[in-house]
Amino acid sequence: MGIKSVFGANLKYYRKKQRFSQEELSEKAGISSRHLSFIENGAAFVSAELLEKLTGILKVSASALFYNQKEISWDDTLMTSIDRLVETEMVNTVESIKLQLRYLSGL
Repeated sequence: MGIKSVFGANLKYYRKKQRFSQEELSEKAGISSRHLSFIENGAAFVSAELLEKLTGILKVSASALFYNQKEISWDDTLMTSIDRLVETEMVNTVESIKLQLRYLSGL
């Protein structure tokens, strides 16, 4: 899979994730929906200026648009797991602090 195809697939992925139609995203980016379609299908590529616009609109890093979908899915799953772990550890830490404060206040 070439870089234009990977980029196009990722752009489409993040566009759909943000619930933008091609028409909505192309309007916000100042390009035609046909040009956006060509980019998503790997028939055209973006300029640096358009890349900057698209990443700002989609709230994604430019580097994320250059990874293949398997890496993106893995990253999303990994981040979800990390978020759960951090949340669990925070709850455990707060409970531990409360127990220690109760113990110390009883002295």
